[in-house]
Amino acid sequence: MAAARPAAPVRRVAPLRRALRELGLVAALFLAYKVARVAVAGRVSTALANGESIWRAERLLHLPNEAAVQHPVLSHDVLAHLANGYYAYVHFPATALCLLWLYVRHPAHYLWTRRMLAGLTGAALVLHLLVPLAPPRLTALTGMVDTGRRYGPAVYGPPDTDALSNQYAAMPSLHVGWALAVAVALVAVSRGRRRWLWLAHPLATLLVVVTTGNHYWLDGLVAAVLLAVVYLVVPMPGAVRPSRHLPAQRPGGRPRRDVPATQALPTGVDAPRVLPSR
Repeated sequence: MAAARPAAPVRRVAPLRRALRELGLVAALFLAYKVARVAVAGRVSTALANGESIWRAERLLHLPNEAAVQHPVLSHDVLAHLANGYYAYVHFPATALCLLWLYVRHPAHYLWTRRMLAGLTGAALVLHLLVPLAPPRLTALTGMVDTGRRYGPAVYGPPDTDALSNQYAAMPSLHVGWALAVAVALVAVSRGRRRWLWLAHPLATLLVVVTTGNHYWLDGLVAAVLLAVVYLVVPMPGAVRPSRHLPAQRPGGRPRRDVPATQALPTGVDAPRVLPSR
């Protein structure tokens, strides 16, 4: 009995270690983002030129004009405040709450979602370094307004003095990518037709980031493509396959549904043999 006592402290330490590991992952991603913010310094002209190129490419692709989508919002202060508030206050809390809920209720899907977010964020940081891109609100050619600075609440300060964020990393949109990853995870663990309503979150996020002048349509599309690639690399948790060593009956004598009927026969009873036809 005495030899089994040290197991209890180990069980208490294990969750703490897992939590510290998760915090370490978040810290590493944040550090990588800060490195990307420093690396983009001095490439503002390239980011602005890339913004104009994206704007022209979208017109060639006949995508909806972002300025036309923003225009109705500029006439209603309430809509502008709601869009800015969604952009500022929903992105991180929604992702954190989803991860926390999955961690408690669906550990396997939590690990899968965490890996998807990490893979998506890592790929996005690489693209941010390779292709600095000014958002529509900073690209004069678009004629779009920075709704955050005009109506509030504002997330970013002046680009030249903002040391906390990389405002020239519009592509891909991590707002859209994270929202889509959250929706996919919640759809995967939910049941019923209403589970598809979770997709309203990334759709609303896409509309918000465009309306506020923070992203182009292509920024959200590229984020979705990157997430699809990560999805192919990180397999989704599947149903647990029954082992050959599992008992064929559940407690109480009821046959298991996840094993063939021939395995659910009582012990000592042979499966019926099929005689060959003559």
